[in-house]
Amino acid sequence: MNRIAPVKKYLLLLLGAAYLLAGCRPPKKKDHLVIGVSYQNLQNEFIINIQDAIRLQAKKMNVELIELDAQGKAENQISEVENFIAFGVDAIILNPCDKEGSAPAVDIAVREKTPIVVLNAMVTNLQKAQAFVGSEDAEAGRIAANYMVSLLKGKGSIAVIHGLNGHSAEVQRSAGINEVLIKYPEVKIVVEQTANWDRAQALALMENWLSSSKQIDAVIAQNDEMALGACKAIEAAGKQQKMPVIGIDAIRDALKAVDQGKMAATIFQDARGQGSLALEIAQKIIAGEPVAHINYIPFKLVTRENVKQYIENE
Repeated sequence: MNRIAPVKKYLLLLLGAAYLLAGCRPPKKKDHLVIGVSYQNLQNEFIINIQDAIRLQAKKMNVELIELDAQGKAENQISEVENFIAFGVDAIILNPCDKEGSAPAVDIAVREKTPIVVLNAMVTNLQKAQAFVGSEDAEAGRIAANYMVSLLKGKGSIAVIHGLNGHSAEVQRSAGINEVLIKYPEVKIVVEQTANWDRAQALALMENWLSSSKQIDAVIAQNDEMALGACKAIEAAGKQQKMPVIGIDAIRDALKAVDQGKMAATIFQDARGQGSLALEIAQKIIAGEPVAHINYIPFKLVTRENVKQYIENE
């Protein structure tokens, strides 16, 4: 599903690139703000939810968006930020693909004195950006691990499906999981590997684990896409009642899976709150208003007991 902005937006970027080659910038529009948004990957449902929130907030604020999908490649984000600056946007919202790889995009914006707000995932040079909006990913890891420890009654073997190696959410969620499990010596991680945030990769990975001789009592997936892939493999093996799975993000399919008892739980990450707040903060920065540098929105555990309220709010 491709959610890249309309063709006219690409024409704007091409125009901006032409100005860059000519050594000058186009004049900024005076009647409304123009903000460039670089998304890490619009094949991911959670990122699509962030995009929807940004678009809705932009309509309310009379802000024009120039949106691009980096398709999971940090080098694409660097080029996208250069093009945003060439066009003369008033600010940039960067949803990083990679903690280190996307950092040069922030350096470029700072060098060119274009305000930049980092959204959802972190970069190594976050202190250079005007603001960060997201959630504390280590918290999600702690919530997931504590919930699995309670289900296993303090004893068992866990498989962990990691997100993209080096991504700030993967690093922090892993740290949160380990922070909890070190307190429970009888709960051990017996196998762990990345599935790159992808449902199909997690399905294949879980199938391989199930065909091995390893004892797996529960699965922690670092996002819902991967949790859903794992659930499909577990269900096909007839083990859905014996092997609880928890994910992170509370996307629509995961909420349904929790409601149906196919997933033990998910962890709500507020995509709407993150997207709308990022745009609001960008507008305040442009207006010269003070903003907090770090803006965290809390995670919340979603189980079968409270999932209805999240489904109703979809």
